[in-house]
Amino acid sequence: MRSYSLNELNDVLNGTVIGSTLKQIKAAEQLEKAEDWQISFIGNKKYERLWNDSKASVAIVNKDISILPGDDRAFIKVDNVDLALARLLTLFAPKMPEFIVDIHDNASIASSAVIGEGAKIGAGCVVGENVVIGKNVIMYPNSTVLDDSKIGDHTVLWSGVVVRERSKIGSHCILHPNAVIGADGFGFCPSPEFGLVKIPQIGNVEIGNYVEIGANSCVDRGKFSATIIGDGCKIDNLVQIGHNCVLGKFCVMAGNSGLAGSVTLEDFVVIGGSASIKDHVTIGQGAVVGAGSGVTGDVAAGKTVLGYPAQEAKTTLRQWAALKQLVTNRGVKN
Repeated sequence: MRSYSLNELNDVLNGTVIGSTLKQIKAAEQLEKAEDWQISFIGNKKYERLWNDSKASVAIVNKDISILPGDDRAFIKVDNVDLALARLLTLFAPKMPEFIVDIHDNASIASSAVIGEGAKIGAGCVVGENVVIGKNVIMYPNSTVLDDSKIGDHTVLWSGVVVRERSKIGSHCILHPNAVIGADGFGFCPSPEFGLVKIPQIGNVEIGNYVEIGANSCVDRGKFSATIIGDGCKIDNLVQIGHNCVLGKFCVMAGNSGLAGSVTLEDFVVIGGSASIKDHVTIGQGAVVGAGSGVTGDVAAGKTVLGYPAQEAKTTLRQWAALKQLVTNRGVKN
């Protein structure tokens, strides 16, 4: 286990050091659990009260923190604690699982597939006909890429990932376990004779660069044309993205949220956990949908909506406050 001095840590974080300590730092931990050989963080003034009881020798703190670190302890003040913490954790991250051989004998790879330099393909993986695997791609055991798909350089597919036929995935992406890319969209037509008739889904999925898709999330193929995930999007676990949706750049979708078919998210949209978006809705650039909300109509750029059905957040909060006051005035106890 490598350890770091206070000055070595600050060389990475490029902050302002307050206080001093000679202790070597071997790991990062939250304030309440930290030992004296660990570094922690204070991202908000309301957590200053936890510092005195913490055993951490060093903490990354925002510049507005007013307390002093104390004897044999230090703060590293930074402009943005979250960004600094992201840099810090790269120092202490454990190694990724290692491959004994680059391409396992038990992988099934079609003769027409093209495998890029430095790619690693684990046991039980399937690579279909005419697939192109880019340079330094990692396919962990039992992941699958089916016919005519393309995986960009430095992308990682964790175990259980399935990439259906004709999908295109960019470079530097991460697909977490059991993510499914390119499954059929949910399309059925009522029929007096057959009940429900399946509508063929003949499109595909196109995913940009630096996209991350969480475990057990699904991105359905288009009914025709493509379902598109733009560069830099971050998709949490258990997220559903329906057929022919289009996500712009750097959108965020939290766990258990879902998009029905043909939804458009413009750049930098944030969808809270368990939120649901109706089909053919457009969410404007920079808009935020609160957790648990149900969006049934377009949302203008920059707006924050909340509730079920969703409306401007300030309006929803006023309604909730009025309902609470009404219950209070009637003497009903929670």
